[in-house]
Amino acid sequence: MEDQVVAEPQLQSDDEEESFFQDIDQLQNHGINVADIKKLKQSGICTIKGIQMTTRKKLGNIKGISEAKVDKIKEVAAKLCAVAFQTALEYADKRKQVFKISTGSTELNKLLGGGIESMAITEAFGEFRTGKTQLSHTLCVTAQLPTETGYTGGKVVFIDTENTFRPDRLRSIADRFNLDQSAVLDNVLYARAYTSEHQYELMDFVAAKFYEEPGVFKLMIVDSIMALFRVDFSGRGELADRQQKLAQLLSRLQKMAEEYNVACFLTNQMTADPGATMSFQADPKKPIGGHILAHASTTRVMLRKGRAENRIAKIYDSPDLPENEATFAISGGGIVDAKE
Repeated sequence: MEDQVVAEPQLQSDDEEESFFQDIDQLQNHGINVADIKKLKQSGICTIKGIQMTTRKKLGNIKGISEAKVDKIKEVAAKLCAVAFQTALEYADKRKQVFKISTGSTELNKLLGGGIESMAITEAFGEFRTGKTQLSHTLCVTAQLPTETGYTGGKVVFIDTENTFRPDRLRSIADRFNLDQSAVLDNVLYARAYTSEHQYELMDFVAAKFYEEPGVFKLMIVDSIMALFRVDFSGRGELADRQQKLAQLLSRLQKMAEEYNVACFLTNQMTADPGATMSFQADPKKPIGGHILAHASTTRVMLRKGRAENRIAKIYDSPDLPENEATFAISGGGIVDAKE
């Protein structure tokens, strides 16, 4: 069986990827005590970059961290971190660490410029039955496969908000790639989120996992990002509060994707836009989450139904991909190329 291919290359890449972030334990050499470092880790801050990504106000809210300690921690972190500015050439060199995860369909990979990108948020939205969850399940398996481009494969974190995750689905997709079913399932870390607050709290656990096993986790999936926010906040009166909480969650996801070099894949629902018919728009439906989600997602992909098992993906928004379409199909083995 080829399941060994999944696990072994990861071990070689650990040393290369370990230097990707600076360990928060380095603060100890600069006069910050172990107890305070432990408190930071419990709050999901495990790297020096993580301190830079956290505001003073938020650090001050951690129990047992005084204002004076916050200033000291920030000062040490600033010393340990490289200069804030770098040339585009230096940044281009850093971007070489970015990898792409295959979707299982050649056409869809081409549309996405190679696959789901690391250090970024890729959002797929569409109505029910457009293949969002099927794509999520396929990515759980394809993320574990090494590629010719040098990607070594790795583990996956799956946060389920709609109770749609099915381990048996992964078994049939694993069979398609001739992988050992148990090995594939063992490499997927699953959590069911019940409220929007719980969804945010799970991020601390995920950050700790990424820190404990550097370079091992390659993909984080949230299916779907907005479902619980839709339930927990209702009406226009709670909209501002909802959007603020959503912004905090998305900001956390983006920072973690950059901090630990993982790909982040979100699915999202759609809503009917009552005002769209007045402006004669062709499609009166739009993704939920408003401008907050629109700006937070690096790449947005719209999925819609095609003939029979075929589905059509369209680049809705991206900083570097042209607006284009691709057709793929849903099969017993997950996402595949459409037969045409």
